[in-house]
Amino acid sequence: MSDAAAFIKANLRLEPVPGLSGIRLYTAHSGSRLSRLADDEDAPPPYWAYQWAGGLALAQHFRREPGVVRGKRVLDLGAGSGLVAIAAAQVGATAFAAEIDPHGRAAIGLNAEANGVAVELIDVDLAGEPPGGIDVIAAGDVFYNAEVAVQMLPFLERCARAGLSVLVGDPDRRDLPLDWLTEIAAYPVGDVGDTRTNTERVGRVYALTHQQTSS
Repeated sequence: MSDAAAFIKANLRLEPVPGLSGIRLYTAHSGSRLSRLADDEDAPPPYWAYQWAGGLALAQHFRREPGVVRGKRVLDLGAGSGLVAIAAAQVGATAFAAEIDPHGRAAIGLNAEANGVAVELIDVDLAGEPPGGIDVIAAGDVFYNAEVAVQMLPFLERCARAGLSVLVGDPDRRDLPLDWLTEIAAYPVGDVGDTRTNTERVGRVYALTHQQTSS
């Protein structure tokens, strides 16, 4: 077992995801001491240890509208815990996940195993071409700050131009590029920093439809 997987099993709890029966994820709690990961100054924040509003909205959408992904090859982009990929796999998609954090990649493997589904990890270059062999990109919470948004939007636009369906899940954060998006669904959700049972936020699912030359 990798050090990352061992850390997750030792310090996080495998818990049900509120509002998504049949999905359990290794989740941070007050005793997880994730601050230990910050001893490496180059380590990214442990976003993978929490459920985010956009991912929760996409997962609920796949439950509500399984035909959106059933029988298709779905990429959970910036997957974190792998929640969106797991939800897609449970309704009949072939699921892939892209995540750069080594602990996140380990969490995806553990979470997929705990839920009895297969999720294949792949690498994606945001500065490069759209990934081959993918039908749907599910991008949950990928516009959480301006620095990430400026890289993400041109990549997703190239994917849409290449014929991939691009779905974005987000609770309408400041850097969400609304001019490029068409809302298709909304769900009650919580978010990072909320109590686990909180569903007072609105997580929206958008389709990327506005295609023009990126600057």
